Amino acid sequence: QLQASGGGLVQAGGSLRLSCAASGRTASRCSMAWFRQDPGKERVFVAGISRSGRSTQYATSVKGRFTISRDNSKNTVYLQMNSLKPEDTAAYYCAAKEVILTAPLRTEVMDYDYWGQGTQVTVSS
Repeated sequence: QLQASGGGLVQAGGSLRLSCAASGRTASRCSMAWFRQDPGKERVFVAGISRSGRSTQYATSVKGRFTISRDNSKNTVYLQMNSLKPEDTAAYYCAAKEVILTAPLRTEVMDYDYWGQGTQVTVSS
C-alpha cells in the first residue's frame, strides 16, 4: 500500500515536498514514480526513481525544478518541488512497480502495479 501526503496550496515560485510511504515487504524491490492528473485529463508521468535510487528520470516540464529521492530504510519516496508554477496544479499520485534490480525506469501508467490515493497540489498565481 502507498500513502501519499504533503500536498497543499502554495503561491507561484514556492516549494512543496510530497512524501509517499510504502508498506509491505516488497517496497524495497520496487521502482517508484510520481504522476499527476488534472480533472478531465490523463494521468501523466512526472518523475521516477530506480530501486537503488541511483537512477532518476523526469518529465521535461519539471526537469530542473523537481527532485525525486527515496529513503529505503523508511520505505518512503519524496518529490521536492521548487519554483512551482500554476500549471503544476494537479492531483499527484505515487506509484510502484516491483522490478529486478537492473530494470529501466518506466513512464507509463500501465507499467505500474500499485498506486497511492493522490494528494492535491494547488499553485496560485
